[in-house]
Amino acid sequence: MNSDKTPLQIRQMIRRGEHNANTSGLAQGFVQGNLAIMPQEWANDFLQFCQLNPKPCPIIGMSSTPGEFMLPDLGEDLDIRRDIPKYRIYEHGIMTQELNDVSDVWRDDLVTFVLGCSFSFEEALLADGLEIRNITEGVNVPMYRTNIECRPAGRFSGTTVVSMRPMKAADAIRAVQICTRFPSVHGAPLHLGDPSQIGITDINTPDFGDAVTINEGELPVFWACGVTPQVAIEQAKPPFCITHSPGHMIVTDLPNSRLAIL
Repeated sequence: MNSDKTPLQIRQMIRRGEHNANTSGLAQGFVQGNLAIMPQEWANDFLQFCQLNPKPCPIIGMSSTPGEFMLPDLGEDLDIRRDIPKYRIYEHGIMTQELNDVSDVWRDDLVTFVLGCSFSFEEALLADGLEIRNITEGVNVPMYRTNIECRPAGRFSGTTVVSMRPMKAADAIRAVQICTRFPSVHGAPLHLGDPSQIGITDINTPDFGDAVTINEGELPVFWACGVTPQVAIEQAKPPFCITHSPGHMIVTDLPNSRLAIL
C-alpha cells in the first residue's frame, strides 16, 4: 500500500497506470472524493439533489465551467479525467464500461461534482484506536443498497447506498461521536445493528465492494455512501455520465482537518 506517498505522487502513479486498485488507506491525512460527471443540462438538477441529501452526497468541489477537467482547488495538477484508478461510464442509466482513463470520452459540456468520501473519516477512527475491518483485511469497503429514500430533486431520485464497518457496541458509540465532527464526509452513521431494518437482506453479499468478517459480539455500523448518486443516475437515465468505480476515489490535496468541526 502506498500510504507514505503524497496525494500528488499517488495521482501521478494512478495516471501512469501504476495503481489501479481501491484507494482506502492511501494518503492518510487527506480528503478523498467520490465522482459524478454529467452534461450541463442535467447539472442543476443534480446539484439540487446533493443539496437536499447532504449525508450521502456532500459536495466538496465542482468544476467552475463546463468542460473543465483540471481542478486546482482540489489538488496540484489534478486531472479528473486521468487521476482516478477506475471510472464507470453510464449511458441512459446503464453502466456500459469501466475505464482507467476517460480522456477519450471527455466532452466540452461535462460538469464535474466531487463528493465527500467515508475514507476520510476512517483516519480519525484509526487514530482513536478503532479497527477498520476492510483496511485490516486489505479489501474494498462493503456497500449496500437500502430502502432509505433520498429526497428527490428534478429528474433525480433514488435510495441511499451505505458503507458498513463492523464494530463492538462501545466502539460503535465512539465512532458516532467521532464522525459527527465530519459532516462533509458523511458524518455520523445512519444505522447500527439489524441490516433488514434498512432493506439489506444478506449482509455477506454487498452490492458493491467486498464482504468483510463480522465477529461474534460485533454490530454492523452503516454510513451514508457516495455511491448513492450512481443509484440516482440509474433511475434518472441521463444520456451520458461518468462516475468513479466504487472504492476508487480521487485523492485530493485537502487536509482532512479542514473538514472537521472542532
